[in-house]
Amino acid sequence: MSFRGAARPVRLGLVGIAFMGVLVGASATPAGSQEREKLQVTAVSSRPGVVSGDDALIRVEVPASIAADKVRVEVDGRDVTSSFRPSGDNALMGVVKELAKGDNRLTARAQGADTGQLTLKNHPITGPVFSGPHEQPFVCDTAEFKTVTGGTLGQPIDKDCSVKTRVDYMYRTTAGKFVPLPDENVRPADLATATTSAGTKVPYIVRVETGTINRGIYETAVLHDPMSGTPDPLQRGPGWNGRLVYGFGGGCNGGWYVQGRNTVGIMNDTYLSKGYGVASSTLNVFGNNCNDLLAAETMSMVKERFVETYGDPAFTIGNGCSGGSYQTHQIADNYPGLLDGILSGCSFPDVGFGTIQTLSDAQLLNHYFKDVAPDAFTKEQQRAVSGFGKWESIGSLARAGGRIDPTVFCPSQLPEGQRYDPDTNPDGARCDVYSHTVNVYGEVPETGKARRPLDNTGIQYGLEALNKGTIGMDQFIDLNRRIGGLDDDAKPAAERTVADLKAVRTAYRTGRMLNGGAGLADVPIIDYRDYTDDASAGDMHMRFHSFSTRARLDKANGTHANQVMLTRSNGHGFTLAGMLSDMDQWLTGIKGDSGNDAPIEKIVRHRPQGLTDACWTRGIGAKKIAEPQVEGIGNTECNTLYPVWTSPRMVAGADVANDIVKCRKRPVVRSDYRVPVTDGQFEDLQAIFRTGVCDWSRPGAGQQDLAGTWLSFDRK
Repeated sequence: MSFRGAARPVRLGLVGIAFMGVLVGASATPAGSQEREKLQVTAVSSRPGVVSGDDALIRVEVPASIAADKVRVEVDGRDVTSSFRPSGDNALMGVVKELAKGDNRLTARAQGADTGQLTLKNHPITGPVFSGPHEQPFVCDTAEFKTVTGGTLGQPIDKDCSVKTRVDYMYRTTAGKFVPLPDENVRPADLATATTSAGTKVPYIVRVETGTINRGIYETAVLHDPMSGTPDPLQRGPGWNGRLVYGFGGGCNGGWYVQGRNTVGIMNDTYLSKGYGVASSTLNVFGNNCNDLLAAETMSMVKERFVETYGDPAFTIGNGCSGGSYQTHQIADNYPGLLDGILSGCSFPDVGFGTIQTLSDAQLLNHYFKDVAPDAFTKEQQRAVSGFGKWESIGSLARAGGRIDPTVFCPSQLPEGQRYDPDTNPDGARCDVYSHTVNVYGEVPETGKARRPLDNTGIQYGLEALNKGTIGMDQFIDLNRRIGGLDDDAKPAAERTVADLKAVRTAYRTGRMLNGGAGLADVPIIDYRDYTDDASAGDMHMRFHSFSTRARLDKANGTHANQVMLTRSNGHGFTLAGMLSDMDQWLTGIKGDSGNDAPIEKIVRHRPQGLTDACWTRGIGAKKIAEPQVEGIGNTECNTLYPVWTSPRMVAGADVANDIVKCRKRPVVRSDYRVPVTDGQFEDLQAIFRTGVCDWSRPGAGQQDLAGTWLSFDRK
């Protein structure tokens, strides 16, 4: 199997490849026909290969010479014409129901026109669709999930944690609160009025749908007056402005084996008051599900349900902070078409590498400084070796590194008896990121544990601190001799961590390591951040991560013109309402541009004039400083206010892209060091790095392009 070595991955339309026991495939939406007299059948609610829940919103384009009412539509010989109604110029649309599991052949016929056909692949509403086999054990949380009315969903009705779908109506009071609507046929005296972004005034009543999809609990919310009847996907109601905001929640620690007790929240006045539809699922909160693949699948299925209920959005905006940012980036890149624009807050490029490599390095440094050589480095020297802005961040990130330890962050819902213990329960559920993504990485045959794309061989920890004279050569030698690595259970070990090369290659090929050159290349991005590099207790949401994403965009596409970066302090500066308005304007312009220019050219052309890289001064009355955001400390106004600190690997010589899992090696050379090196010290370094030191100028071992998008996984 060979792949192109270009920086930008090949955009694949129809691909089927097998590797590492994982079946990967991508299906394409049928290309538009150039024949005028042919009926054209397309799936609107999802791609045809990823239909779920036994139904799909379908559109039939009818040639102008054929009367739409003469068209007959069948599913495997069953007449479903009655499901369709006229829509637009000589087209039919309708929700086709009672699809069989697996392939369903849709056929549209009319005298005088060529037959149109489309195959839908239908999957259970409980999943999976493309994420691979369901994880076990899996704890249901329906009895603990609080609905918008304050009640719970009760006990599940099956082993997949399902509940019956419910609809609740909430309204906004003139006092600014959301409360249940007492009577669907009566307007309360304190009912507020909403004015949508289209300028339409409607009663501020919200239809909330709650149910289970893909074993997660989903919620959708749209302005809709119950007195107007049931929503119609073919006729948009006056309260919905035709846009969807999908919310992604943060976290990671403990995000496995549970359904989850919360979504990101859908009763958001900023969105609803302007007519936006809102959707989220418990499995789109990384504190419940720290797996971007499962998050993408869930979002695909929930959006499909939304479209079948309300109609096809003009565009979908994703918004999420921290663990939510992983999802916005990776879903946009790996499953293009689900998100049209993203608001990515307190961002990281991905969970498996943008975050974990820094956390695991912090864990090793913390262990060395506290337990191995507690008096060898001052706090300032330790901070310099880490690259962080605050010494406290070493310990803070080290604790967060427990997400790769199978024993540290088990969710409270998971019974003790089901949890992994190396001595008493070696076959128990392992509570770590890699085990939760085993469908992608596969297992090590000898141990049954998930393969790990984690490596620190050849890394010269503290190199920049040495060359700046902050630490001495003997300190540098001892640090690198004794820092060690992490064993299979992420416990400190004497030897450095060696990555599983199959897992490394898989990470690149499947987009677990964010590439940035697939769907994300054509998606407008507003990267917004409340600065926390200087948080007194330390914080993992460091500013350099935004530049990691930017660097990957540059590497893959030769530009980051689709990304705008905004930074503020303590909430003083940009607002969610302002960013939403800017993104709406941006996407509206792009969608209305019928030119043949490349997507990036349309993105550049339609970016709102005032939407540029910027930071805000600190404190109340913050002022905007519009200037290109760049890496550095004190070299610009923004970097004086908000220094861009680094990471242990960047101190060791890696670049900000942070996209090398396992570095390629070269021999130790004296020119690495800007300080005197004795012959004895150089011999020590050669012994420590007997297989060589990282050559950061070369691509990493196994580093390669994406295998494609819309990949499916099936462990074998």
